[in-house]
Amino acid sequence: MKLTKKEIDDIICQVAGEDVLPLVQALKNKKNVSEFKLAESINKEINLTRNMLYRLYDHNLVSFNRKKDKKKGWYIYYWTFNASKVKDVIRNIKKKRLDTLKERLQREKSSQFYTCKHNCIRLDFEQSTDFEFKCPECGELLNLEDNTKKKKDLEKEIEKLKKELKKKT
Repeated sequence: MKLTKKEIDDIICQVAGEDVLPLVQALKNKKNVSEFKLAESINKEINLTRNMLYRLYDHNLVSFNRKKDKKKGWYIYYWTFNASKVKDVIRNIKKKRLDTLKERLQREKSSQFYTCKHNCIRLDFEQSTDFEFKCPECGELLNLEDNTKKKKDLEKEIEKLKKELKKKT
């Protein structure tokens, strides 16, 4: 599966923030770029640049080598963008989303939910009893909600994600 530039940028924005995109552009197709040169090329302070690099590193989207500066005795980090890891990040995001949806479906199946006619708030049975079946927002009577459609929608989305994950492995 070949990813487009837009898909890669979207994933990077999702996991590390939109402010990281210029840094990724400066790193693409280059290896072992000094963090100082990166900061200069994106016109940011070194501390901000490092913060961006660490956010990418948290998702294995960059790797680094460090070398000791012989004059100052400090370490200088040289960074490389790992484009091949973007697919892994996408897969991990989808797996987390799948787990979240499964938990939500389980909650929808195992609980009864109540809402007022204005749909101000949605409460489970225990919360509803705490408020004596009156909406804490508007004071209207809470009624049992039919969540059949929500359950079907969740099941559809779960199946869709399962198929996508199978396709990519």
